[in-house]
Amino acid sequence: MAVGKNKRLMKGSKKGAEKKVSNNQIRKTSYAQHQQVRQIRKMMMEIMTREVQTNDLKEVVNKLIPDSIGKHIEKACQCIYPLHDVFVRKIKMLKKPKFDLGKLMELHGEGSGSGKATGDETGAKAE
Repeated sequence: MAVGKNKRLMKGSKKGAEKKVSNNQIRKTSYAQHQQVRQIRKMMMEIMTREVQTNDLKEVVNKLIPDSIGKHIEKACQCIYPLHDVFVRKIKMLKKPKFDLGKLMELHGEGSGSGKATGDETGAKAE
């Protein structure tokens, strides 16, 4: 769980698969030992917590869409155990700040941030 820049408390879930240790391995599967799994989980939580705390909600979503956080986790955990197909499965918002219309409009890029209608509307009058 992490509190981001914009006061949101978020919790993330991730998933990764182990890679074969070498190309000449005969077995079809290989598994990490329990201690390695714990270290990998700890590293994943540190990376996700750091990303959520240092960025606001819009930046976190922009990083989740191309799965750059998953690639970062995959690179960081290579020293513990070789991984592949690391994805952030879900992010759950546990606590959100009070609703602010101005901030919502800023996120969508449609307002000056005041949250009030300006009055000069552009468009044709409907009949």
